Amino acid sequence: MTISIWRYSHLALAISSFSFILIASITGIILAFEPISNQLKPYAIEHAQNQTIAQTISVLKNHYDEILSLEVDNNDFVSVSVITTEGKNQTFYINPLTGEKNGEIIEKAPIFKFATNLHRSLFLKSMGRFFVGLISFILFLIAITGVLLIIKRQQGIHRFFSKIIKENFEQYYHIIIGRLTLLPIIIIAVTGVYLSLEKFSLLPSYTPDHHIDFENIKTTPKQQLNDFIIFNEITLKNVRVIEFPFSDDAEDHFYIKLSDKELIINQFTGDTLSASEYPFVTLASHWSLVLHTGQGSIVWSIILGIVSCSILFFIYSGFSMTLKRRKKSATPKNKYHKDIAEYIILVGSETGTTFGLAKLLYNSLLKLGKTVFISELNKYSSYKEAKHLIVLTSTYGQGESPINAKKFETLLRTIHQKKEILFTVVGFGSLAYPDFCKYAIDVHKLLKSHPKFTPVLEVYKINNQSYEAFRDWASQWGKCINVSIALGQPYYMRPKKEVSFSVVYRSSIGIDDTFLLRLQPEKKVVFESGDLLAFYPKSDPVERLYSIGKIDTDILLSIKKHEFGICSTYFSQLIKNDCITGSIKRNPDFHFPTNTSEVIMIANGTGIAPFLGMISKHNKNIKTYLFWGARNQQSGELYQEIIKSSIKNNHLTAFYPAYSRESQEKIYVQDLLKRNTDFIAKALDHKGVILICGSVIMQKEVITILDEICEKINHKPLSFYQNRGQLKMDCY
Repeated sequence: MTISIWRYSHLALAISSFSFILIASITGIILAFEPISNQLKPYAIEHAQNQTIAQTISVLKNHYDEILSLEVDNNDFVSVSVITTEGKNQTFYINPLTGEKNGEIIEKAPIFKFATNLHRSLFLKSMGRFFVGLISFILFLIAITGVLLIIKRQQGIHRFFSKIIKENFEQYYHIIIGRLTLLPIIIIAVTGVYLSLEKFSLLPSYTPDHHIDFENIKTTPKQQLNDFIIFNEITLKNVRVIEFPFSDDAEDHFYIKLSDKELIINQFTGDTLSASEYPFVTLASHWSLVLHTGQGSIVWSIILGIVSCSILFFIYSGFSMTLKRRKKSATPKNKYHKDIAEYIILVGSETGTTFGLAKLLYNSLLKLGKTVFISELNKYSSYKEAKHLIVLTSTYGQGESPINAKKFETLLRTIHQKKEILFTVVGFGSLAYPDFCKYAIDVHKLLKSHPKFTPVLEVYKINNQSYEAFRDWASQWGKCINVSIALGQPYYMRPKKEVSFSVVYRSSIGIDDTFLLRLQPEKKVVFESGDLLAFYPKSDPVERLYSIGKIDTDILLSIKKHEFGICSTYFSQLIKNDCITGSIKRNPDFHFPTNTSEVIMIANGTGIAPFLGMISKHNKNIKTYLFWGARNQQSGELYQEIIKSSIKNNHLTAFYPAYSRESQEKIYVQDLLKRNTDFIAKALDHKGVILICGSVIMQKEVITILDEICEKINHKPLSFYQNRGQLKMDCY
């Protein structure tokens, strides 16, 4: 498996530190509860932090014979060490407003003691602390390499928080959660390293530099503690520790540790005998401890707990993605040698995803009795009997080649082919990125300029690894070379829990073999227009997906009956009260938007189904326009009742049909878009949203037109609007 240097570094760091990070994360989750449980104790007194030292000491003097020290911890709990009237030395929490005892000092629970020792040193003492510090540093490096991978994937730091293309659950949430927890993870890692360096005395040490002239300490004019200016200026929120004088000797004094400095105060006059500002290293040590442990803040402790949980998820998702990539990118064992094969398939893929579709093509050609050889673009070579070269490649970063295609251009220039070869290039990418399929375009230009290669088709670009689009390309390519390509179906895991649906209504089959099917779930199911119904026929247990329109609580499907279609034929024979089983697949990226003023819906054929549901129930304050393409007016009779009702109820602002067989002039939905360029450009500029549903052939044409409109009128690429959530697609 070939991967980029940053991904390799990210993976290598994760593997090398796996066990330690796992332990640190689990103990981190446990320890996150300690400051939370402490904060829930009733020892922090409201408004006490605004009380001055003078007021506090005055209150304490009324309750205790002798005060040894006072401490304010990170939880804002005030504790004192005193000599009671019975002559006993006691330490406990107090209410600084009244001086009364508030509770006993909190004892660390056994589970927290165990987790702390394991978290700090793995029970290995100094050696363990060294490993913990090292792992903290490795965690920091993992975070940094992860950031670089996201920047590379998103095509620049300015797109760091742009929309993520969802390939699978692990990949999507690995990035989403990683972006959200990045800063806390870096804080945890950096503070962990800092505390370890401090433990091994590798940081500059701080020794208070107090110079007191004991010979000239004044005892007059003696003042009451309440009158000390310094005690009346400092409040408890700035105090860490106050040590009281042991005796009435002039040499004894108040020793005060504040948040930023230390003070020595004359016990008679209240004069400051010495002051020592804390250096940065001391302040950093304090805040490193607070930030690493969450002391004193329930909110930060919860964040630390969530981040520790997220690290466990990163461990799972990271290794899961790695295993899946290895499985995907493993090329099948070639049945034929490269010098025997007539069909050469070369794949460029950064994550291995493209190999899945490449294998479908490879197996399809083998079933047709063709001699086929499949490999990576980096392994391009001379091919003695090759007649067709098929390049399937993704684009990485800002129009760059994937890692297993870095050598292709050099190899193409240096390796000589003896025979002329026909070629075709298929690009995989996402319309959300400005450099959509750029590397595939570059490969096509390279091959086209080569004297030994002749193109069969122009470069074919596929959005988001669409199987339907790949099948469409295979059909076009097969026709060009007189080969009937029948791609196998990609594998889908059948859901364990399916829902039963009863047939409420099935229309008669229309002029273009389409019909409506209305289904009612037999138990409550959450779904919206734009979601998908997954159905698995008994004779061919391969997942079929249908876009849903929601009418009241029912599912509305628009289906075209195909001559040899297993599912469409089965659905066309259903009658009222028949029962089928299937499952709902949520498709939140294709729901009707609610935070916009205009929505433009574009569909052809049965792609109108989700839009019928959307226009039957949506906010009347949103202007909604439906562009729909079909063969003739009779094709639209199935939908006229819903469309007319929606216009009457102001749910649909306008309906624009395009009929390709109605007259000599063939009018397609993209032609309607050309006639309304100013309207579409203005809608996008005013944050309007475009929804597209239907065939991938229509999608490609519509995308081309929309991109031209955006560039020409708004002077922005279509990807700009897609990244802002203004373009949503569900095509097949």
